[in-house]
Amino acid sequence: MKLEQVYEGESLNQIKDLYMMAFPKEERKPFEMICRLQQEGKAAVYAIGKEDGTFVGLGIFVLYRDLALLDYFAIAPEQRNKGLGSEALKLLQQVYSGRRFFLEIESVYEKMENNSAEKQMRIRRKQFYLKNGMHSMSYLIWLFGVEMEILTYGDTVSFEEYLELYANTVEPAWLSNVRYLRKIQE
Repeated sequence: MKLEQVYEGESLNQIKDLYMMAFPKEERKPFEMICRLQQEGKAAVYAIGKEDGTFVGLGIFVLYRDLALLDYFAIAPEQRNKGLGSEALKLLQQVYSGRRFFLEIESVYEKMENNSAEKQMRIRRKQFYLKNGMHSMSYLIWLFGVEMEILTYGDTVSFEEYLELYANTVEPAWLSNVRYLRKIQE
């Protein structure tokens, strides 16, 4: 498996198509903003592929100081359930091994029907990341109307550091859409 940082061309189109399909509208940043942030050195957009050139997925980071937020990570539907997600996640972590690597996931603690498909999907997603060596920062945030949890590879990322990353990478108006919710009560 290989990673390629992408700025233009067909690979960027594949990334954008998967991005638009894989993430709910309320959780997506404008793709043009992501590309602009990459040009400014505040983000990185990666195509994940097989050695034969087959497109596998995407990894989109927001970068600030020693922080690397894996903002979006998706595997193409036809490539899922083959162990490629775990392999890709390890590669992405290696690229930013000198930084505190973390991500946001939709909260499994949000009140919803336990047997709902969405609740089960959230639980499976969290189990995937935990199985791959990540752990919870034990606090929830509110991000653009969605309750989210922060997972990291071992290094602590405080809410203040998380907010500072946003304050230094996205438009100031977006900050009103990010706030601390509560400590996780297990």
